[in-house]
This record gives sequence, C-alpha cells and structure tokens, in this order.
Amino acid sequence: MKSLFFGLLLSMTFSSSFAQEIVLPLWEGTPPLQTDMGLEEKAVEQGIIRIENVQIPQIEVFLPSKQSRTGQAVVIFPGGGYHILAYDWEGRDFAKWLNTQGIVGIVVKYRLPDSKSLTDGKEVPLLDAQRAIRLARHHANDWQIDPEKIGVLGFSAGGHLASTVSTQYEHEVDRPKDAIDELSARPDFSILAYPVISFRDASAHSGSRRNLIGENAPQELIDRFSGELNVTEDTPPTFLVHAQDDKGVPIENSFLYYKALHAKGVPASLHIYPTGGHGFGFGLGKGPVSGWREVLLDWMISLNSEE
Repeated sequence: MKSLFFGLLLSMTFSSSFAQEIVLPLWEGTPPLQTDMGLEEKAVEQGIIRIENVQIPQIEVFLPSKQSRTGQAVVIFPGGGYHILAYDWEGRDFAKWLNTQGIVGIVVKYRLPDSKSLTDGKEVPLLDAQRAIRLARHHANDWQIDPEKIGVLGFSAGGHLASTVSTQYEHEVDRPKDAIDELSARPDFSILAYPVISFRDASAHSGSRRNLIGENAPQELIDRFSGELNVTEDTPPTFLVHAQDDKGVPIENSFLYYKALHAKGVPASLHIYPTGGHGFGFGLGKGPVSGWREVLLDWMISLNSEE
C-alpha cells in the first residue's frame, strides 16, 4: 500500500513538474476596439465549459514534450455561435489530443461580438484571431514551432472565424500597432469542423450571423463574412469535415467553401459522414465520424511530406 501511495505521489509530482501549459494575454492593457467598463466574463459548466462575455482575450498554449514535437502548431477557435465559447469540448480537449501527436495546441479565448464593452464587435473576433497567429509566430523559437507550419482549427462559428482569418488575414482596422503586428497572420493550413461559412440566406446559421453582424446587415457585410466569396489562390490548404445530418449548420456550408477552394486551385480535402449531427467534437460514440481525427492526422502528415 505504501509503495502504491509513493508511486502515485511520484506520478503527480512528475506531471505537475513537467506540465507544459502557458497562458498569455493577446494584448497588453485594454485590447483594441474595447472600452474598459469593468465587465466580467462568465464561465458556466453545463456538461461542457461555456464562456461568455470575454473581456481579456488570451491564448492557452499546450506543449508536447520537446522530443516529440513535429514543428506543427494548431491555433484553435472553439465554437458557440459567436455568443459563447465551448471552451473545453472544442478547445482544450483538442489541444491535449494534438499534444499526443507531437503538435502544439493553442486555444484562443477570443472576444465575442455581443459584449457591450466593444466599440465595433464585428471586427473583434478576426482581430483576436490574427493576433493569436502572430503570437504563435512570435514565440516560434521558444515553443519549437516551425513558423511556416502554423495552422488553424475551428468548430462551427469557430470554423467561420478560422475561414475568415484564412481569407482575410491581411484585413486591417485603425488601431495602435506593435512589433508583433509586423508578422504574418496567414495560417499555413486550415481545419474546419462543421463550419459556418456563408451568411447568405440559403446556408446561413442565423445565430452566428445575427451575433456577428446584426439582424439587418447590409449586403456588403453579408458578402464580406461569407467565406466562399473571399477565397483566393493564396487561401491556405484546407481540411473540412461535416455530418450529413447536421441540423444546426447546413452541410452546404462545407460544400460552398470546398467548391470555392477547388475553383481557385487551393488543395482541399472534404470529408462527409452520414451521421454525427452538429457539434460532434471527437465524434466518440457517433459511428464512423469517430474516426475523423485519424483521417485528419494523415492529411497533416501529408502536408509535411509535400515540402
């Protein structure tokens, strides 16, 4: 019994000593396009951790052991309709899984556009996404990341954000800048899981559209935030996964983005599963979709082999 106790104690000591997790704010001081109103974010655990009203955006960096690192890093945007962040289910859990594959996982707690403290809510998620990618490049040496192997992973509305930063990585707003802003915000690859893509009526996820650009947005904004209309030859290679029975975000979103990528000659991989619904995450217990992560890993390995 004594040896079991000391074995457990030793194991806990080693895991706490070697846990490689770093939390960094995205911005110094009050973030851009925000007024300090003394508001507080809210985190509620209802089966999953749901975060609302983010006031201090940050990245949470999960590092695998140095010996196993592949040089790849994935910046992760949890979903939640631009109203909440499904922070563990579509964030931390995936970062930890990526670590088992030697990949650095970086979870972004990005600001949500419906917060009263924001001066231009529609621009803020993209601004935070750009900053997260630039911070990953800024710390590439420290975290043993190849600065040309930094991708994004987004789920649902987080997939919309990942596709937006993949097509609008050079978009600028009027704000103070620092040396980190000189770095590229272009992802080197993009992974979109049951993503919101289009804000046009036939395919739109009404909650995400309303929360980001408002109920009666002009056509110009609808088109700007419809990812399929903004793909260029420089959009990064993309992996898409969706379930045919998704009742939350129509499968047409993934079709539209894949079609746009294909038309521009951008390498793309589209994976459709018959069942899984919306928000399947790892897909565990949901039939064939439970194997989508292995397919993703093969795709990520192929990116390395093409260099």
